[in-house]
Amino acid sequence: MIMNCYKSFQKLPTPSYVISESLLRHNLEILSNLQNETGVKILLAQKCFSMFYFYPLIERYLSGTTASGLFEAKLAHEHFKGENHVFAPAYKAEEIEEIASICEHVIFNSFRQVEKFADIVKSKNHQIGLRINPEHSTQTHAIYDPCSPTSRLGVRVAEFKEVVENQPKLLEILDGLHIHTLCEQNSNALEETVDVLIDKFGKWLPKFKWINLGGGQLITKSDYDIKRLKKIIKHLQDRFNLVVYLEPGEAVALDSGFLVSTVLEIHKPINGISNVIIDASAACHMPDVIEMPYRPDIIGDVPNGKYKYRFGSMTCLAGDVIGEYAFDNPLKEGDKIIFKDMAIYTMVKNNTFNGMNLPKIIAVDENNNFKVVRGFEYEDFKYRLS
Repeated sequence: MIMNCYKSFQKLPTPSYVISESLLRHNLEILSNLQNETGVKILLAQKCFSMFYFYPLIERYLSGTTASGLFEAKLAHEHFKGENHVFAPAYKAEEIEEIASICEHVIFNSFRQVEKFADIVKSKNHQIGLRINPEHSTQTHAIYDPCSPTSRLGVRVAEFKEVVENQPKLLEILDGLHIHTLCEQNSNALEETVDVLIDKFGKWLPKFKWINLGGGQLITKSDYDIKRLKKIIKHLQDRFNLVVYLEPGEAVALDSGFLVSTVLEIHKPINGISNVIIDASAACHMPDVIEMPYRPDIIGDVPNGKYKYRFGSMTCLAGDVIGEYAFDNPLKEGDKIIFKDMAIYTMVKNNTFNGMNLPKIIAVDENNNFKVVRGFEYEDFKYRLS
């Protein structure tokens, strides 16, 4: 697809996110097969990818969506035919009625929140979940580690045990449990986490209808051990009679999108590397480059290439640098720079710092036809302000 579309990319307005239907479908088929073979239910984590233009496609493959609050829940309710789950560290009293009315599964972060809002959820005949914290870290990205010692996310086993012993009726209110501890990891990390989960919470698991194992699992990555994942799912189903949910975000849209930008200016080399200014920004258009941090791949970048460049943005932020790259041939003004794997955590996180315009959102179908789904102008910048 990349090579077939490369020439077409040269004609696109920039900056633009370009999302491939065929690459998205490839991921969805893997996830759908996993559902069919194991009975697991897979939800789209909208916090990662919320391009509702593709929801009619995604809903043909997955069981539903998961939201992080009212707005994502409403988006799914309006555009996705499937289960609608929601989790938030806390809910606002003025929003919980609407959330409970459109979300079949409402997951709380504390017993206090369960006490406050359970009656509202149950009045809709919807299900209540509780997020728990197994207190077992398996990844090194501190900013994304829900099991850090000071984490606000999930109920720890000591508190769970104390509440259940003193207020057993609270346990009866719950329909399921939720964990989310991984970040871009393989199934060995999930297996390790589930072992700890069973050790700490296993005696209570038979009391529940379902368990949600969260996201952070790169199920559609080529080296992901799906066989091990199937064993984990089956073990929870057989031993505890649980419906098992997974809620991947990255795995749904992994490697299905690109960010196309244009070279505006090339500076003279400094220590052999030229600064290149493009019309895309790490800070504005791909914030994870700075937050994680990481260096996104570019089409045409080659190891030990003769011509070396450092890509930076039009913004005034000195650290708004995307990374250093090398090419066999020199770049020139007007060249297109195409960043890979840009469907995930881009549109959902972007911003207009420095008055930067948001990239257009473009869909390319399986016949390589491009469609501008959404464009942004000055008014979109202005009306976010006052």
